[in-house]
Amino acid sequence: MSVQGFEDLINGPLTTFVRLSNEIGGDVSTQAALVLSAFQAEFQFIKYASEHSAPSDSEKQKLLLPTSTKIQEIQALREKNRGSPFFNHLSAISESIPALGWVAVSPTPAPYVKESNDTGQFYTNRVLKEWKEKNKTHVEWARTWVQLLVDLQAYVKQHHTTGLVWAKAGTKPSGGPPPPPPPCGLPPMDDLCLAPADPDATNRSALFAEINRGADVTKSLKKVSSDMQTHKNPSMRASGPAPAVIGNSSGVSASKPAVEKPPVFARDGKKWLVENQKNNTNLVVDGAEMNNVVYIFKCVNSTITVKNKINSIVMDSCKKSSVVFESLVSSAEFINCQSVQMQVLGKVPTITIDKTDGCQMYLSKDSLTTEIVTSKSSELNVMVPKADGDYSEYPIPEQFKITIGPKGLNTVVIEASG
Repeated sequence: MSVQGFEDLINGPLTTFVRLSNEIGGDVSTQAALVLSAFQAEFQFIKYASEHSAPSDSEKQKLLLPTSTKIQEIQALREKNRGSPFFNHLSAISESIPALGWVAVSPTPAPYVKESNDTGQFYTNRVLKEWKEKNKTHVEWARTWVQLLVDLQAYVKQHHTTGLVWAKAGTKPSGGPPPPPPPCGLPPMDDLCLAPADPDATNRSALFAEINRGADVTKSLKKVSSDMQTHKNPSMRASGPAPAVIGNSSGVSASKPAVEKPPVFARDGKKWLVENQKNNTNLVVDGAEMNNVVYIFKCVNSTITVKNKINSIVMDSCKKSSVVFESLVSSAEFINCQSVQMQVLGKVPTITIDKTDGCQMYLSKDSLTTEIVTSKSSELNVMVPKADGDYSEYPIPEQFKITIGPKGLNTVVIEASG
């Protein structure tokens, strides 16, 4: 039943998802092929579990390698295509595909699937908003993926309520040496890295065992006498706390310095990539076409000027930088930025700001109908032009008052004062 149920997921909603992805094409189709491979790898793992008793952690780690590898490839594809016009599509899958890691979660794997699905819905909602009036295929694509993970959660809850079920009587894994275990540390896939000799896991198990002793846990505690209490011994207070030791015993820091990546200013098909620029105020994107996208990533103290009307601009993880552009067909987006500015000379339909602290938006007379969507951001100001050529500054509210009414929650904006 367990094997058949997962196979039904592949032949049903997953097949529909792959078909819709192929209709959209491009990076979406490429990523869907990896998703299909990931589900097929997990299907083989579930089928194996139905025929064998539970192996050791090290053997289980090796069996999980095909699924883990495909998940990492899906996430890497998104990182390599941050300037893609389908970046929200790629992000939706990249953020939620760790749901397949439920096979390494116990005792409640079903909520883990839901958490992954909820994480990805931030981006599927963006797809729905962007494409609902343009192309219904994208809308159906987003809803199919969300429903697929809902069905996966129901499957896990039905067949593997407290964790992956292994055959009670079966054959232990055998054969030649399997491939090396998957690399750990790629969140949120740490659950798939089941190293058998994990000292932290051992310490956690010992801690929970102590807690489960209940009241008996205090029996082994030593009494603190008066001479051991700091507030009763001025000499102990004067000496102060012992200095913290940073690094390992050899005095060498365990962390490695970050490698500084070279600056990029290049065109890749319909994408213009401006990355890792520092103290450069003369960056000009000239010759862009209406269907082009400009992606600005990790620039510091730089100014980018975009000429001609293009599709959209994305500024990601930038600090103290500015972008000046003429007109956009779609939107200007600011993600994970600090102290940035934008100025539109023509029209911009939508401005989206997410996880950004400090964004000054200078609008033109033609952009007064723009929609501004913000989330998890602060210090946002909109500059509206006046008749004399000066600007009026309007801060975007950050505080809200919420009360409970007969029909649910009532939310009122608390306007900034002063």
